[in-house]
Amino acid sequence: MLVLLPPSETKADGGDGAPLDLDALSLPELTPLRRKLADALVELAADVPASLAALKLSQRQSGEVARNAELFSAPTMPALRRYTGVLYDALDVDGMDRADRDRAGRRLAVASALFGVVRADDPIPAYRLSGATTLPGLGSLRGLWRPVLEPVLAELDEPVVDLRSGPYAALARIPDAITVRVVTAGTEDTGGRRATVSHHNKAHKGRLAAALTRVRDEPETPSDVRDAAVAAGLACEQVAERELELVVG
Repeated sequence: MLVLLPPSETKADGGDGAPLDLDALSLPELTPLRRKLADALVELAADVPASLAALKLSQRQSGEVARNAELFSAPTMPALRRYTGVLYDALDVDGMDRADRDRAGRRLAVASALFGVVRADDPIPAYRLSGATTLPGLGSLRGLWRPVLEPVLAELDEPVVDLRSGPYAALARIPDAITVRVVTAGTEDTGGRRATVSHHNKAHKGRLAAALTRVRDEPETPSDVRDAAVAAGLACEQVAERELELVVG
């Protein structure tokens, strides 16, 4: 099973890995577009005002532009350690034992505006690029990634649990994926659909991803995902053939 996580805008600094080698990343079919986007970010970073405008950053965030300028020279670290924030705090890679980390390496991946998808252990530098960005001279990332990324994900020989947020789900549709919504109990509308949670959304998805790394037997079905969630103390219901809800409150 592949659990596809959303990335985070925030990234950990530093790393002790060699500089970015695009040919060393998983899913080599994505390398040409990865290189095109990385080259474009580095070139754009030479013009700080243009970078801030394109990336929708404030002047106080100019350090993010400096990160992009150093994409090919900065040190790398495994993707699961590079991304930070609420979801990754809940995932707690540092708190995993060796067996859990090994399973995380096999089962977890992260959606990326720059790299398309990276596996947990893929070595990447810090960077700034959001899924909804339109790059000067190239166009929207959605328009760039969809024709490239969708066929690659469609050929994966394993079920996918899609935990991506909207801008990253838009980069590639995965029709057969198992989807998960974080919802609030007691908020059903007239059609019986619960309201989506915003505040607890990332933390609960991080806990679910952690639960799916702790299961020794490979999860294969929506019911396997539900059972892993329940075993981890999460309230989880299967509401459609390939749709689950984590219920908060």
